Amino acid sequence: MNVNLGPTLDQFVTSLLKTGLYQSQSEVLREALRLLKQREEWKSVRLAELKRKIALGIDQADRGDLVDGTQTFAEIRKRRARHRQIKK
Repeated sequence: MNVNLGPTLDQFVTSLLKTGLYQSQSEVLREALRLLKQREEWKSVRLAELKRKIALGIDQADRGDLVDGTQTFAEIRKRRARHRQIKK
């Protein structure tokens, strides 16, 4: 296979080779493709989970199991605040 990466990515591959962490351009590209494959699989799992949660919400709404919007948004704000504190 012959791949044209363009100057920016070609320079990036060259810089990785100079570090000694990779022995060849093929090794760098295999690692990059493994990571891309992993990311795509992760996105598929996340999308499936989102679809499952949407279907669950629709089922709950159809049964009349609804929540108070004000309460829900208050909970979301609390979670965001906790998440921001964790990041600090």
